[in-house]
Order: sequence, then structure tokens, then C-alpha cells
Amino acid sequence: MKRVILAAMLAASVAGSVAAQQQPAPQPQAGTPAQPAATSGQTERATPAAAPEGAMTLGTVRITRKVTADGKPLAPGHYQVRLTAEEAKPVVAGQDEKLSRWVEFTQRGQVKGREVVSIVPGAEIGQVADGRPPRPGSSKVELLKGNDYLRVWINRGGTHYLIHLPTGAVAGL
Repeated sequence: MKRVILAAMLAASVAGSVAAQQQPAPQPQAGTPAQPAATSGQTERATPAAAPEGAMTLGTVRITRKVTADGKPLAPGHYQVRLTAEEAKPVVAGQDEKLSRWVEFTQRGQVKGREVVSIVPGAEIGQVADGRPPRPGSSKVELLKGNDYLRVWINRGGTHYLIHLPTGAVAGL
């Protein structure tokens, strides 16, 4: 239960950062008429174009320590990371549902684990994640402060995919 709560808090934190950047209405450009303000029932959302449609391979990563993915152990090793078409539920308020999906960690064509991935458009990554992002077409795996999570960060075509895997160092797990 604590894992679910921690994962939900982490997802809410990332989604809250993305949602906070989506609140201001766009400013009209010089020489164009101003658009009427959105009514209270309308909300601005991130561009869904940042989230690819369907399933696709994101790349290969090396997990350097024992972690858990979706509450199950995932051993150290090289994994192919595959984005699925399955959206993660429940969606965090203010986040586009297509920006929270499931990825699978596979070895030799066999799924060894799965976890929720946060999809972040390139223009918003500075507000969501600290550190230098990997170059387009590459990835990095890093241990976060406190050794509680291993972050898998994949940059594919300027869109960032963030996966947070608990290491077991979290108190009470």
C-alpha cells in the first residue's frame, strides 16, 4: 500500500509541475486580435502531439541495481523499453491522459516488468526534471537523491520519457 501511495505522490508531483505550466492562457501576438478568455469549465492542456500514438520501442537501458517495477522485482541488466498504447489510470487532474502511459521492460522478447512513464514535451522538461537531459536518441539511468528511486530518462525525438523505479531504500518497503 505504501508503494502505491509513494508512486501516486511521485506521479502527482510530476503531473503538478506539468499542469502548473499549462495554466496561463497564451498571450496574443502583436497585430492579432485578443481571444476571449476561457470560461471556468474550459482548461488548457499540453499538446497531445507530444505523446505518440500506439506502441513503440523507446530504446535500450542498463538497470544497475535491483529495483521494483509495478510492485514486482526487476533484476539488474539490459532491457529494451517499449511504450505501450495503454494509458495509466487514474489520470492526475490537469494532465493530458495520453501523457501518462505504461512501458514494458523486455529481455529477449519476454516482458520482465512494467511501470508508468510520464511523457514530457521537450519545451517543458526544464520545469519537470533537474539535471541535464540526455541527447535526442539516447537515455540515462541515474540514482536520485536519497537513493530511493532509479530514474530512467529517455529522450526520443525531443520528447522525454521519465520512469521512476523504487530501489527498496524507501522506508517501510
